[in-house]
Amino acid sequence: MTAPHLGSDRNTTDWWRQAVVYQVYPRSFADADGDGIGDLPGVTSRLPYLADLGVDAVWLSPFYPSQLADGGYDVDDYRNVDPRLGTLDDFDAMVAEAHRLGLKVMVDIVPNHSSDQHLWFQEALAAEPGSAARERYVFREGKGELGELPPTDWVSCFGGPAWTRLPDGWWYLHLFAPEQPDFNWDNPEVRADFRHTLRFWSDRGVDGFRVDVAHGLAKDLAAPLRDIGTVEGYTPGDLPEDGSHPFWDRDEVHDIFRDWRKVFNEYDPPRVAVAEAWVRSSRRTAYATPQELGQAFNFDFLKAPLRAGELRASIDTALADARAAGATATWVLSNHDVIRHASRYGLPDGRDEEAWLLSDGQEPVLDREFGLRRALAATLLMLALPGSGYVYQGEELGLPEVAGLSRDSLQDPVWTRSGGRLKGRDGCRVPLPWRREGSSYGFGSGGSWLPQPAGWGELSVEAQQGVASAPLELYRTALATRRRLLADEALEWADAPAAGPDVLHFRRSGGWECVANLSDEPRPLPAGEVLLSSAPVTGDELPPWTTVWLHTTTS
Repeated sequence: MTAPHLGSDRNTTDWWRQAVVYQVYPRSFADADGDGIGDLPGVTSRLPYLADLGVDAVWLSPFYPSQLADGGYDVDDYRNVDPRLGTLDDFDAMVAEAHRLGLKVMVDIVPNHSSDQHLWFQEALAAEPGSAARERYVFREGKGELGELPPTDWVSCFGGPAWTRLPDGWWYLHLFAPEQPDFNWDNPEVRADFRHTLRFWSDRGVDGFRVDVAHGLAKDLAAPLRDIGTVEGYTPGDLPEDGSHPFWDRDEVHDIFRDWRKVFNEYDPPRVAVAEAWVRSSRRTAYATPQELGQAFNFDFLKAPLRAGELRASIDTALADARAAGATATWVLSNHDVIRHASRYGLPDGRDEEAWLLSDGQEPVLDREFGLRRALAATLLMLALPGSGYVYQGEELGLPEVAGLSRDSLQDPVWTRSGGRLKGRDGCRVPLPWRREGSSYGFGSGGSWLPQPAGWGELSVEAQQGVASAPLELYRTALATRRRLLADEALEWADAPAAGPDVLHFRRSGGWECVANLSDEPRPLPAGEVLLSSAPVTGDELPPWTTVWLHTTTS
């Protein structure tokens, strides 16, 4: 039996400040009923593994009823469980087991849009233009002599227009897939219903929420709607500093989250949330204040090249922003939306990752060993930083991106919506291997909804268990060591000119240090006892692409 552990602290209201949170993509984690799709009983069955791994919390991507037009992020019913994944009783059992094991539970909430099968949207389709049912979403008449043109030039994040026309001639807004109509957050019914949803899951024991598209809720819907100049996608740097974009990162969005904070504070301990907000770093802090969500994802760190200068700048900015917000920094290297970092770091710097995916991972052929070495060095660096680390399922196994998925197996709407220009995100969502053999390598007894590659079993939990050099054992040791070493959230950079500009070296309270050699050459190893290293270390040199944690007597 797995013994409960206390987590990053330890059962206080601030448990999340230096927690390690493990993201579970439920359809790809573990399949208990053998239908090829992961489910909540499967998650429950593997919670002891996560407790043994040493994480503090589990974050579940959507498990709600869904047509799967966007991998579950098209929600039919916000207060239920997809029958393919289980029942509300299964959810309650999962939460109870997680709490017994000392694990917190976070769930995704998807407030920007619903599924087109949501009861409200079906009511809107049956209602007349201008009706109360349609006011919960964003409906507008089109441009042109007969209203045949979209109301604006706004572009969907998945490609193509952000508007779809109905048979009655009116258009509805969807910043993502047509099956994901956007809510109108100016509508009091929408705000009240989401307060209800937050309480529904909090009452069932959920400790926190990950807020999908947190920066998109508030929109300037005053007539006439504003064109923005048609562009395919955007980067946070494209957004205005003053919050004046028609639908991304508007200042009014913070009124919504201040209202949510009142709901969170009804509970003891207060519920916490983390914003998925693809915005300028200078505007991210507002989402993370104690008056709003508490945390916001730092995607700058994920996107930064694995070079000392860029990473240090990203770290400094994130820590300064967190202090300014009265929050804590967050760190993440992989998730359900990006190429796994064990593969990203195996590609030449500057390589077009989308072109690599479209080549099925053949141009260039991935240097798997090099990518994994760099990935483990980056992970040990990340876990040494003050704040919360978010770990995506399977990264502890060193899983690569499955770039060779055939076109007919792809399910991500990005593939079809982009007209085949983007392969999509399925490659990081391939079900996990738990055993060396079997129809789905231990994922379940009935195969897997996305095909697993040959040799997947050699990366499995069974294959890595107890193997000292395996990524799984490095993660286990790192998480246990981290919990033992953590004190406050201070970080002090060490000046080590002899090491060169491609080394990151910082000190944490309690007499330990992190040194990362992000180069192709050995570098001098500072004096101290090596507590942990991402690759073998001997003598007084730090090997290339290696991170170490040191205990020193001078810190």
